[in-house]
Amino acid sequence: MQYLRLFSLDPTYNLAVEEQLFATLPPEHPGIFMLWQNAPSVIVGRYQCTAEEVNAVVVAREHIPVVRRITGGGVVYHDLGNLNFSFLANSHGTARVNFQQYLKPIVVALAELGVQAAISGRNDLEVDGKKISGSGQLVCGSRILHHGTLLINVDRARLDEGLTVAPEKIHSRGIQSVRMRVGGIADYWHPGSTLDMLIEALRRHCTDDDAAGLTPMELAGAEQLAAGKYRQWHWNYGASPPYTREQKRRFPWGTVCLRLDVQQGVIRSCRIFGDFFSTRDIAELEALFAGCRHERQSLRQRLQTVSWEEYFVGSEAASMLHFFGC
Repeated sequence: MQYLRLFSLDPTYNLAVEEQLFATLPPEHPGIFMLWQNAPSVIVGRYQCTAEEVNAVVVAREHIPVVRRITGGGVVYHDLGNLNFSFLANSHGTARVNFQQYLKPIVVALAELGVQAAISGRNDLEVDGKKISGSGQLVCGSRILHHGTLLINVDRARLDEGLTVAPEKIHSRGIQSVRMRVGGIADYWHPGSTLDMLIEALRRHCTDDDAAGLTPMELAGAEQLAAGKYRQWHWNYGASPPYTREQKRRFPWGTVCLRLDVQQGVIRSCRIFGDFFSTRDIAELEALFAGCRHERQSLRQRLQTVSWEEYFVGSEAASMLHFFGC
């Protein structure tokens, strides 16, 4: 298996390179083991509802990109305290989901640095009951993509904050992430160990030490994929399964209940209930939501000229914009 190190920190580009290489891997290719890192970002599983997994307020405030990957599993937070790995391989007629095959050499490499990791469940690595790695896998024909993240010294406060959804009620048919305790590999490796030492151990145990490179055609294809897919709202948010958002708040002048039905990231219907008083038909306000992307910027543009006092007697514009997700 050949070795490839990416030095880009752009999650959209790195995921595009990975998909490009996976999609074009020749049947006779020995395979590629790739190491890469992302700047702070939230990476959502293929079948997850983005709104259900991400704290939209935090990622907007901190300018953290949210990107969907092509494998299943749960949402993960990436930063420079993570090291990501990818195996791109040909199955040679034995294509099936098999996490242990790719996790075992990772465990051996970690042991060289004193980290006694064990495979937990189907696709995780743990030390002392704490998760230090999670993996995803995709089988397409005779090709297999197995990738995962190694938590070296992740910003756990940012991880918890960015992946904690605001306290509204969201129902979807997406796959929710299972929150569990996480640990850092740096807490367990031998004193004096470094990221470079871990990279070298992984290279020895996961590759044949044959370096791989990217051709001009592969580079161009990856950049096109990054621009046309991984940097697009329709993939990162619009590809979410249908979901319903419900929330309720008691104001001094009355209670408001909101229900939004969302498909492909776009609000299809809105219902507003409560014991408030109104001088206009609330159906007019409900109609404004239809066809709007379920994201802060689009909602603000759609609702910024609403005369809130006419729909909710006694209300203030700032508090209503906040309640309705603006």
